[in-house]
Amino acid sequence: MMTMGDGLVSEDDILLRSEKEFHDAAKRNDTERMQELIRRGVDIKVKNKMDRKALHWAAGAGSEQAVHLLLDHDMEVDDMDSFGMNPLLLAAWFGHLSVLKILVSTGAKLTCENKNGLNLLHCAAQRGHISILEYIMEDLESVQLNKVDKSGKTAFHLAAGHGHLKVVEFLIGMGCAHDLKDKEENTALHLAAKQGHSDVLQKIMDTGESIDEKNIDGMTALHLAAEGGHYECVRLLLEAGCDVNSLTHSNRSALHLVVQHGSGREVRLLVQAGIHLDSVDTQHTSALHLAVLNNSTGIVKDLIDAGCDLDICDDRLQTALHIAAEHGWLNIAEMILISGVNLNLLDKQGKSSLDVAARGNHVNVVDMIIKADRFYK
Repeated sequence: MMTMGDGLVSEDDILLRSEKEFHDAAKRNDTERMQELIRRGVDIKVKNKMDRKALHWAAGAGSEQAVHLLLDHDMEVDDMDSFGMNPLLLAAWFGHLSVLKILVSTGAKLTCENKNGLNLLHCAAQRGHISILEYIMEDLESVQLNKVDKSGKTAFHLAAGHGHLKVVEFLIGMGCAHDLKDKEENTALHLAAKQGHSDVLQKIMDTGESIDEKNIDGMTALHLAAEGGHYECVRLLLEAGCDVNSLTHSNRSALHLVVQHGSGREVRLLVQAGIHLDSVDTQHTSALHLAVLNNSTGIVKDLIDAGCDLDICDDRLQTALHIAAEHGWLNIAEMILISGVNLNLLDKQGKSSLDVAARGNHVNVVDMIIKADRFYK
């Protein structure tokens, strides 16, 4: 039927020009062009290399007339593309309610899932399409509100992690379970904190959810908010009375995590909340060690002002001053020396901080340590 000029679109594609044109027409809801190509004998069900056919494109784009036209010729409404997305899931993902209703009335399978185990409810929740969720809950039979995808996440997890407050409120109102854990043992609260969605976090806390649950790494919502540098989430969790001194499986506190990510405002929040300044992780590293390693002068100052212990040794037996001396960081060395430290502490190689500064050829630091030593004496 097709003419000679109808070659492949490009090297890497498997579609003929007319077929590609048909897909594009379906996408932009151009039913006239579609009908013309159908009359010329184009294969309506042809799929591209991602296994998508015209019905997928029309559903994903919300092209209603194109969907109606295609359904007159193509009743295989549950065909999946290479991601396991069928027209119904694509309509939910992109938020096209009218197309979704057309597909449902055509008899599309409502319990379908994509390759990651996402179903209709998951797709709408992850993308924040509240009108689609309302329709699913009100008009479709037997929706399992707490069904999980392959990573163990419910619609509530997905909405919380993607910061869709309205969806979170809707699902809570529908009576979803708030405390379920995914395969990494994260609750929805964990995911909201990790992504910095403070409004969602507050909403979930209002349900009376336990805020000190730990995930597979021993991290609480506070740890995840701290690691992400999410000030507002850290503040809300502290105000709600979370355990500020909770430790991860590697014995890191929230202070270790905010210092690691160089965030002074959160350091001050945690210090005010009374976090232990001197707790050490499994490497025997304190928050001060991390601050010095990162050359975070402001944070070092905050920790010293708060009264942290300057003589803690890590697993190389290095003090914070050893680390500053090794890198030649004058400002930090000065702050530590002014506060008063034990200059006789030796690292694993039997070196004092003075030895370390000398070995690194950091002349200014060497001078400063010698002067401090005289001053102490």
